[in-house]
Amino acid sequence: MQPLVSVNIPVFKCEDFIVRCLDSVKNQTYQNLEIILVNDCTPDNSVVLIEKYQTKHPDLNLVLYHNETNQGLSVVRNKAIEKSTGKYIYMLDSDDFITPNCIEELVKISEESQSDITVGETICWDSKDGKEKILFPIRASGNSIEGNDLIFERFIEGDWPIIGPNKLYNREWILTNNLKFIPGLYSQDELWAFHCAFKLNKISFYKKKTYIYYLHGASTIFNKKKINFENHQTIVEWFTKAYNETTPFRQKLIKKKLINFKETSLQMQWRSLRDDVTYWKQNYKRLKKAPKLTFLDYFSSDFDIQLKKKNFLQNLPTELGYRLFKWRYER
Repeated sequence: MQPLVSVNIPVFKCEDFIVRCLDSVKNQTYQNLEIILVNDCTPDNSVVLIEKYQTKHPDLNLVLYHNETNQGLSVVRNKAIEKSTGKYIYMLDSDDFITPNCIEELVKISEESQSDITVGETICWDSKDGKEKILFPIRASGNSIEGNDLIFERFIEGDWPIIGPNKLYNREWILTNNLKFIPGLYSQDELWAFHCAFKLNKISFYKKKTYIYYLHGASTIFNKKKINFENHQTIVEWFTKAYNETTPFRQKLIKKKLINFKETSLQMQWRSLRDDVTYWKQNYKRLKKAPKLTFLDYFSSDFDIQLKKKNFLQNLPTELGYRLFKWRYER
């Protein structure tokens, strides 16, 4: 018998997209599904549309849960995991949709490989020009990776995207390792992916399109505010916590992760909040508290020249660091 798959969909301000999303699940070639929707007090007509959809498709195994107050995506994802009963969990955002064979192909690989997670290829559909783009590619050379240290190393090197959706998760593996999204984070996928990679024993890849990420004006990727960068500081604190509690081998890998994450955060903040120089300097100073390369690390082949350069530029006196950063990204 086919294993049950729980498709988890958050509901918040998605009235323009939710029917398309649900249609893509209903039209799957794989039919042993339960659809778990969690309404995070959406202020629009999303719930009305979902209820109409339920009435129109009474045979669809669809359950809608409601939060009493708006609590954010991390809490919604945790609740959906808690309510899921399938062998596998698949996360799908309400403004996106999936290919008809998505679940079938991911389940087939997961069953054959006995992987904790199976990752599909994500295509981004840009609403501005109608073109498909690859923003979250799978870079892994093979079809699977086994062994926790090797998996964590390849995660740090960026072999697969960090986004929570478009991955088929073994639910028992999530529960056994007590994996949860951290409440209050807008950038929850970054930390979730890190915590997953820390516990993975096997991960597999399906290198064909299964997920269409819909880029539009309200997409999170386009709308970074001060709260997002406060979240980045929180994520750095979690990375630092893991660094202080792990092996020397993993500490080297986490240093790489931290340096690249700090670089990305500073660049994103510059693009989004360029006029708030005081806040940029404040965050630059705060990020310097995280683990960094030591003097001896600069003589180690474990870190390449580019990483050493980034680390150096991230740990200068704040005013000098700002001036050099501004010069680098405005020239």
